[in-house]
Amino acid sequence: MDKKVKEVSYDVNQVMEIIPHRPPFLLIDKVIKTDCKTYVEAVKSVTVNEPFFKGHFPDSPIMPGVLIVEATAQAAAILVMGNPECKGKIPFFMSIDKVKFRKPVVPGDQIHIRIDAIRMRETSGKAKAVVKVGNTIVTEAILAFVIADPPKND
Repeated sequence: MDKKVKEVSYDVNQVMEIIPHRPPFLLIDKVIKTDCKTYVEAVKSVTVNEPFFKGHFPDSPIMPGVLIVEATAQAAAILVMGNPECKGKIPFFMSIDKVKFRKPVVPGDQIHIRIDAIRMRETSGKAKAVVKVGNTIVTEAILAFVIADPPKND
């Protein structure tokens, strides 16, 4: 008999309790739901006040693709670091594969990030990321990461 997995959600303050990212580099506003093992759904509201829009591009602001990918990595980090088995660990990128940018993300958009674990082990993981604005896929990627102790500040 399958045991029902508990789903949870997190506001921005709870997100900051889980991952070490902080504004202006925190790219997750909230987690809609996650089971802390196999998937996470998160959102980021993109506003014209984002500092990167000042230079990317002043007359036609577009969220940089690298920051969309970073938002997926932060959502994946919530999946990993929200798992009690990974307490005190941190995920580090190993690779990003099959990245596709299908539509630009602009001020006023809200990106919905879905991360599905492909493989999770004690020291590494792989996940599929799908980013949507409304029902339109804007970005997809396969993320691979190592799960390790945080670096020491010596």
